[in-house]
Amino acid sequence: MDEREHRLNDFERELTLLSRHFVASRGPRSGQSLDRSAYVLLTRLEAGEPLTLKQLAHTFQVGISTINRQVSAMLRKDLVERIPDPDGGMARKYRPTALGLERLRADRAIGLEGVARLIGATGWTERRTRDFVTLLGELNQGIERLEGLALARSEQGATS
Repeated sequence: MDEREHRLNDFERELTLLSRHFVASRGPRSGQSLDRSAYVLLTRLEAGEPLTLKQLAHTFQVGISTINRQVSAMLRKDLVERIPDPDGGMARKYRPTALGLERLRADRAIGLEGVARLIGATGWTERRTRDFVTLLGELNQGIERLEGLALARSEQGATS
């Protein structure tokens, strides 16, 4: 294995471990009211303009039937609402309701406790943590460009 292959192997392993650690850090979902798909969809809808089912399916690279099922469940729970396209298009768009945003923020607060535990375990300084967030943001934005995705980011969470 040459140096490049070794580095790619290490990178893949570390991403796999990061994914596992991140999910585990959030702990049992006690106290959280949203299932994972609702949390992810609401996070995306919170960050930008209302989206159609087709746009959501493209964003998450899943089938339209999967997104339709997830959004339908969220509609029944009053987490999102269907609205006419503000630009006059034919397709309906979806945006979070006040209840959806309230539950997202409550669940996020619980999840942030887990993230704080992860960061605390590293012993990193604020600067090192900020640098890691910047690099991670650059990685995600590069992946989004590669996949033809334009994911909205809040100004507070934006990296440069």
